Amino acid sequence: MKKIILSLMLFFGLMSTQAQSGYDIRINLKNCKDTIAYLAYYQFDKLYISDTCKKVVNGNIVFKGKKNLDKGVYFLLSQEKGNYFDFIVDEQSQKQQIISDKTNLVTNLKAVNSKQNENFFSYIRFISAKNKEYDSFKKSVKEQKRADSTAVLTKEFKVLNESIQENDSKYIAENKGNYLSEIINLKTEKVAKEVPKASNGRPDSIFVYHYFKKHFWDGVNFQDDAMMRNPFFANKIKQYFNSVVVQHPDSICAEIDRMMMKTKQGTKMNMLLLAYFTSTYEIPKIMGMDKVFVYMVDNYFKTGKAKGVYDDSVIKLIINRGNTLAPLQLGKTAPDLYMIDIPGHDKIAKMGFDTAKTSEEITKIYYDNKSEIEKNYVTLSSIKADYLVLLFWDIDCGHCQKEVPKILEMYHDFLKEKKDVKVFGVYTQNEFDKYKKYISDNKVDWINVYDGVHINNLKDKYDVVTTPVIYILDKNKVIKAKGIGSESIKSIIGQMEKEYAKK
Repeated sequence: MKKIILSLMLFFGLMSTQAQSGYDIRINLKNCKDTIAYLAYYQFDKLYISDTCKKVVNGNIVFKGKKNLDKGVYFLLSQEKGNYFDFIVDEQSQKQQIISDKTNLVTNLKAVNSKQNENFFSYIRFISAKNKEYDSFKKSVKEQKRADSTAVLTKEFKVLNESIQENDSKYIAENKGNYLSEIINLKTEKVAKEVPKASNGRPDSIFVYHYFKKHFWDGVNFQDDAMMRNPFFANKIKQYFNSVVVQHPDSICAEIDRMMMKTKQGTKMNMLLLAYFTSTYEIPKIMGMDKVFVYMVDNYFKTGKAKGVYDDSVIKLIINRGNTLAPLQLGKTAPDLYMIDIPGHDKIAKMGFDTAKTSEEITKIYYDNKSEIEKNYVTLSSIKADYLVLLFWDIDCGHCQKEVPKILEMYHDFLKEKKDVKVFGVYTQNEFDKYKKYISDNKVDWINVYDGVHINNLKDKYDVVTTPVIYILDKNKVIKAKGIGSESIKSIIGQMEKEYAKK
């Protein structure tokens, strides 16, 4: 389902700088019962409303404005939020007329005074016909109940796809510089036609991959904002970074730099891509990919290249977020923690930490008792173990109530297997009596600590915003995993065992 954003503003609130002579788009849509219609447009992976026709009579729809529309793919949107059809608006088609019939939109689409849109509608009909052809073939094969139906359908799909690719390549070659050809180019995959053989006699898959990657962006102008105003650009970006680029932070950072260098500072393309990469890799789906976010902060936000994309206050927040995540990257040594265990609580309580009301009181108590406090610290760095599970949790956290028993059971399994695994369980609140009771009642026999003297800012030091938060450290306190669930602990420790065995 398409997500419609009812907004008259362009992304980031930027105004068009092109020549302003106005637009006049008239659409006659037979059998249309709408009384209101919207002119909408694509921009990366979102859709925006550009104009509204508040009075639709007998399917006659008029969109008119004093400023030119930005070049891109627009579409007629029903008051019921249904998308009728796409069409192109560029410098030559600010004033145009389109005719169709709601009973059969694609077949009846006609552009009265736009050759490019007439070609666009013909292309839509061509693709629609190919889809119907495949669907008909698929239905026929299904009715035959053939044992080789999957192979037959795969072969037929390949044939139809090749005919579409051939048609696309022909149109692109014959219409270079035309916006429609640029759109078709975005959706056309660049496949090597002559593939050499590998040493095993089969087609060289490595050659195929490198050719595909090298030519993936052929013909795409990253300095033209219109490249992102269509249904294909966003998917192409996502395909490239999710499926084509090697899924390693360093590889992705290098590709982001190459792509950003193709854009022009201050353009919507530049700003939108910067925003997309930043938001995508702040909370990535793959562990460790937040290194890309830290890279973006260091190389784009701290250098001023993000100015204009976000307000200064937002840029400051993003930089702070990057500074929090930087020491927590995979391969980094975990920041030390200075905690208090349950036996040490009574001494700390007598100093007044449990009853202190303000940060000033806590600071004074701390410095008045600093040498004694330091004798009671249980530090993360002091724990010796081949595998150290660092767990931040809270008794009242619903998810913790499910995860902690699982981790406890797993911990006991490790002990039975005589594996040198320890759990450094950090209670993130300060309700000591409740905490102590839970530990006792549930026989939680790992290393139990809490921030008794309020010296550890867990949110900034370990990005503990919600609980539970789990890290896995090796014998040198190097971060090997983070942000995982209990179900991943065994497999990660298993991988670490193999690494130790190799060394």
